[in-house]
Amino acid sequence: MAYPLIRWPLALLILAALVGSGLHLHDTLGRQVSFVLMAGAAFGFVLQRSRFCFFCILREWIEEGDPRGMLGILAALAVGTLGYLVLFGAWVPDPTAGHLPPRAHIGPVSWLIVLGGLCFGVGMSLSGSCISAHLYRLGEGNWLSLFALAGVLPGFILGFMLWTQAWPGTLAEAPVEWLPARFGYAGSAALQLVILALVTLWLFRHFKQAHPPVQSAFSGRPADLVDRIFRQRWPAWLGGAFVGLIGVALYLRAQPLGVTAEISHHARQLGQTAGLLPERIVGLDRVAGCIISDAVRLIGDNGVFIIAMVAASTAAALMAGQFKPARRPWRSIPLAIIGGLLLGFGSMIALGCSIGTLLSGISALALSGWLFALSMVAGVCISLPLRRRLS
Repeated sequence: MAYPLIRWPLALLILAALVGSGLHLHDTLGRQVSFVLMAGAAFGFVLQRSRFCFFCILREWIEEGDPRGMLGILAALAVGTLGYLVLFGAWVPDPTAGHLPPRAHIGPVSWLIVLGGLCFGVGMSLSGSCISAHLYRLGEGNWLSLFALAGVLPGFILGFMLWTQAWPGTLAEAPVEWLPARFGYAGSAALQLVILALVTLWLFRHFKQAHPPVQSAFSGRPADLVDRIFRQRWPAWLGGAFVGLIGVALYLRAQPLGVTAEISHHARQLGQTAGLLPERIVGLDRVAGCIISDAVRLIGDNGVFIIAMVAASTAAALMAGQFKPARRPWRSIPLAIIGGLLLGFGSMIALGCSIGTLLSGISALALSGWLFALSMVAGVCISLPLRRRLS
């Protein structure tokens, strides 16, 4: 197959199908679903172009001392925080009155958040990516991600099983800590942005020492612009800024940014069909997170988002010449499945993953997002030596 000759036409065909599907959904199911599809496509394209993968970013920082990817995460959090503040100010004028922003990923603070973050971090190390990165890497032809995502489903079922036991005690009484409720919008925003700025300055100091920026001239020619957009990797900070903007826009029009709600829904149905889970899981309708407590359509809005995300990442990989199914040793499959199991388990008990609980949660000024982030980083740190030995 003459791959170089068909990759651009195939990529354009995928993008045209996404646009056509968006128009069709607009006419049949409404503007919200159509917007979710377009947002999912933009998200998948940005992730692939900027290589926005939490595990890759953390591994390069911890093992190689390269903090450039971390600057992308911090940019996403800063942009998301500022955008959410604008929305919160309009929706909840007085944050100290006891009302939480609608649909925001502000979860209960308990030891389950810590356990979920640790398991998720270890799962990232063993499987090689977080859930969102596994999804966009499907678009690059990474077939090993299929095994990791297959492991996510039973991981969610195990998480649901633990949830049914933990809700009557730990979770039902766990506090929901929203920083503006304690410090107001100005105080909580200042606190969070100062933390992000201090971490950025510290990372940037190491960036200049270990990895001096390479200046490349831009000719201004259209061919050079196309090459930079569709073939070269985007800077991490640029990808992070786009991720933050997409998250704010999606929250305004539909729902907080996340990639596990649809997976959790089908895992729950599978567990109920197998007789492992009860028909009603108590407490899910009382918490906010990237979890579906009930669904009407076979494929919900989050499912549309994921499908568009994978399709757009495929188009981006084709245009960049990065759609390359790689040969992997068969011993990597069990590791991917076990890692996926931990990813699903951690996501369920933490009510989301690195996108929903961490990015959307911290952008919403939720303490649960910070706890998950610290626990996830700790999970990666303690499991990287194991990954090196098993790989």
